[in-house]
Amino acid sequence: MTALNYQIALSMFPRIGAVNARRLVAYLGSLDAVFEAPRKAFKEIPGIGSNLINIILDNRAEMLEKASREVGFIQKHNIKTYFYLDKVFPKRLAQCSDAPVILFQKGDADLNHQRIVSIVGTRSATEYGRELTENLVKGLARAGIEVLIVSGLAFGIDGTAHKAALKNRFPTVGVVGHGLDKLYPSAHKNLARDIIEAGGGILTDFPSGSKIDPGNFPRRNRIIAGLADCTIVVESAGKGGALVTADIANSYNRDVFAFPGKVSDQFSQGCNNLIRKNEAALITSASDLIEYMGWEANAQPRQQVMMIDLDDDEKKVVELLSGNEIITTDFASRKLNWSVQKINSLMLNLEFKGVLKSLPGNRFKLLSKF
Repeated sequence: MTALNYQIALSMFPRIGAVNARRLVAYLGSLDAVFEAPRKAFKEIPGIGSNLINIILDNRAEMLEKASREVGFIQKHNIKTYFYLDKVFPKRLAQCSDAPVILFQKGDADLNHQRIVSIVGTRSATEYGRELTENLVKGLARAGIEVLIVSGLAFGIDGTAHKAALKNRFPTVGVVGHGLDKLYPSAHKNLARDIIEAGGGILTDFPSGSKIDPGNFPRRNRIIAGLADCTIVVESAGKGGALVTADIANSYNRDVFAFPGKVSDQFSQGCNNLIRKNEAALITSASDLIEYMGWEANAQPRQQVMMIDLDDDEKKVVELLSGNEIITTDFASRKLNWSVQKINSLMLNLEFKGVLKSLPGNRFKLLSKF
């Protein structure tokens, strides 16, 4: 039995949790002892009552069996692991009292990067929120600030943050609330691939085979908050996962920032409330963040890259859009000498790829500058 088997098995006990798992190792003196010590050795451990002792003793063999299968999965898929006692365990996360016992990562992201920023927000992002996110990341790149960007790989602000990181050549980590045998949402499969290929990673503390459940996401959010120097809430309604992440970050004594919005806007309510309650500092740009964090700008700004795959016809449409703020299908048809049907089909594909936005009257606006 390898150390990795014991590490994974420790994290799998039902109802034990990360805090008690670490307490077991500390009081018993070793990881092996959790699986070998007799009942009497557990009785003097604070917080470990008879019910938890029964759970541990009754499940030790089963947890080791499950861990053995997980080791096979890890080896097959080239997954990295970080145990809380390892020197390479994320140092910021290690400072959090409820940090996971073990982490699983696809990819090569440096979880001890010099600067780490978490960007979170609503799944129902508005154009305002997407532009704020893109401009924030672009501003960091233009200032030459080297950062790793963390988010939750969800729709909305999360996805925008990851894409903006890739576009500006920043490594990025998507923290998910399930095992690495699946991906949720499945529509972000290609985004996850791009993240890994660009030197980032997909990270979780859930083993393979874990069910995708709403209750998993608060557990995921503590990793997003704990990994970073600061958490930025871009858009949020009055309630939502982004506010949970902000609350966790505050409990870890990490800096929290929020972008303000109109008092009448649904998806600015959460941010405005954070600012009003002094639970987040107000920022309006990357410059504000840089000043708050005391970071020094680098003289060599980063160059953006195009991360969206376009075919030759789509590139021609994007080029036409780049020279005109808003165009109609008829205008594009005349300029490119293509049928309106072909233009409509291309516009639909580009809208799915997040390149443009459709407006009333068969008009289109470019969302990303290439």
